[in-house]
Amino acid sequence: MFKSGFVAIVGRPNVGKSTLLNHLLKKKVAIMSNVAQTTRTTLQGIYTDDKSQIIFIDTPGVHRPQDLLGNFMNTTAINSVYGTDVVLFMSAANEYIGQGDRYILNKLKEQEAPVFLVLNKVDLIKKEELIQVLNNWQKEFDFAEIIPISSLQDENLDTLLEVIRGYLNEGIKYYDENQLTDHSDRYLMAEYIREKILFFTHEEVPHSVAIVIERYEEFEDHYEIMATIVVNRSSQKGIIIGKQGSMIQKIRQAARKDMKRYLGKRVDLELFVRVEKDWRNKQRYLKEFGYDEEDY
Repeated sequence: MFKSGFVAIVGRPNVGKSTLLNHLLKKKVAIMSNVAQTTRTTLQGIYTDDKSQIIFIDTPGVHRPQDLLGNFMNTTAINSVYGTDVVLFMSAANEYIGQGDRYILNKLKEQEAPVFLVLNKVDLIKKEELIQVLNNWQKEFDFAEIIPISSLQDENLDTLLEVIRGYLNEGIKYYDENQLTDHSDRYLMAEYIREKILFFTHEEVPHSVAIVIERYEEFEDHYEIMATIVVNRSSQKGIIIGKQGSMIQKIRQAARKDMKRYLGKRVDLELFVRVEKDWRNKQRYLKEFGYDEEDY
C-alpha cells in the first residue's frame, strides 16, 4: 500500500528545521545559517520512495515580530499546520523549554493533526541528560510521538520517517518522484544568494536583505542569472559591496558554487545592490519581494 500526506515542521528559530529537511531529502532545498529567522516563507520538500510520498512543509521560526515581515513569517508558520496529516514540533535538546515553545504548543492545540516532538541535537548532550529533557517535555504537551534525533549526524531519521508513515493514509503521488520542492529553481537561486550574505556579513545586515532575480536564462552549457540585493540603508550597501568590491565578490563566488551543484551547469552570476529604506515595513515591497500572505 502506497501512502502519502503532508507534514508541517514548526518550532522556534534555529532549532534545525531546514537542516532536518535537507538531510531527509539528501539535497539542499532550504538554506541554513546560524542567524535566527533565516527561513522567511514556507517551502515544501518532497520525499518519495517506493512506499510513500511525504510532503514536508518547512516553516519560518516563530518569534517576537519587530515589523511587518516578522508578522508575515509568524502568520505563515502557524497557518501552515492546518490541514496537514502530521505536525513535527521541533526543539533543541541542549536548550531550555521557553515561552516561545509554549506559545507554539498552545497554538497547536487548535488543530487536529497528531503532534510529534522531534528533539534535535541530541548528540550535544549526555544520555542521562536526555532522559530528564524528555521527561520535562512530556509535562508540557500530550505528544503523539517523541523522537530524539540529530539532523547533522543523520541519527534516527529513518525511524522518524517510519513513524510518520504509520500516521499517513493510503494515497496518491502528489508530485513527480524526481521533484524535490514546490518552489522554482529561480526561487532557490535567490535563497542561495541570501544564505551567503547571512554567512559572510554575520549580524551586520542579514535581516535587512531581500533578493530579486532580475534575469534567469538557461543555455545549453550554462545559466545566466542577474540579481539585485535590496537593503534598508546605504551603510548596509557599503558592507555588502565591501572594500573595492571584495565582499560582493565573495558572496557571488560562494553562491555560484551552490547554484552549479544544484543546477548541474556553470552559472554566470551578476549581482547589484539597491537601497529601499524600511522595506520590511512596507506592504508594497513585501509583496514585490515575495512575502505576500495570500501566496502562502
